[in-house]
Amino acid sequence: MTIPLSDLEKIAALTLEHYNQRADDFRDGTRDHDVSQNIAALLRHIQGTPPFTILDVGCGPGRDLRTFSKLGHIAIGVEGAARFVEMARADSDCEVWQQDFLQLDFPDSRFDGIFANAALFHIPSQELPRVLRQFHATLKPGGVLFSSNPRGGNEEGWNRGRYGAYHDLDAWRGFMADAGFAELEHYYRPEGLPRDQQPWLASVWRKQI
Repeated sequence: MTIPLSDLEKIAALTLEHYNQRADDFRDGTRDHDVSQNIAALLRHIQGTPPFTILDVGCGPGRDLRTFSKLGHIAIGVEGAARFVEMARADSDCEVWQQDFLQLDFPDSRFDGIFANAALFHIPSQELPRVLRQFHATLKPGGVLFSSNPRGGNEEGWNRGRYGAYHDLDAWRGFMADAGFAELEHYYRPEGLPRDQQPWLASVWRKQI
C-alpha cells in the first residue's frame, strides 16, 4: 500500500516534533552512549588518506560530529529536528544542514563516508530506495556508508510518537543492493551479549560505480 504525500509529510512532521519537544532530555540521555565501535567500523573501510569528509545523517545534538572532528576529519551534519540543529551547530562548531527525508538535497560525489547511526529506521520503506540512491550519489566513488538501526521482522508504523521501520538483515541487504551498495560487514549491538539482547543491526557498505 502506497503512503500518500500528505501522510508522509505528517510522518516527518510528527516524528521530528517528538524529538524537538524532548531535545534536552535526549541530549542528556545519549551524550555518554559509546558508539566507538560504529565509528571505527566506518573509518576502517574508507580508502585513501585522511582527513575524510563525513556526512553524519540524523546527527541529533552533535555528539558524533564532535568525535569525528576531534579525530581530525571534516564532519558535516544533516538533521531534520530544528532544536537538534541548533544544539549540533553550537556544540560541535560543524556545518549542519536542516533537511528531512522528504527534502534531501546533497551535492554529488562530496563525501568519503556517511554515518547513519540510529536514523534511517525513521524512513518509511517506500521512501527508503530514493533516500539510499541520494546517499549513493553524494558519496565519492568507492565511498562507504555505515548504518545502525533497531532490527525487527520488517514491520513498520508508529511507536511511542515516532514512525519506525524495523528491517531484518535480509530485507536490509535487499534495499542496499538495489541502491548500488556492496556489503563490507555487519554485526549486532550491544557487543558481547546474546542475540536476543542485541536489538541493533549495524552494517557497512561500499558504493559501487
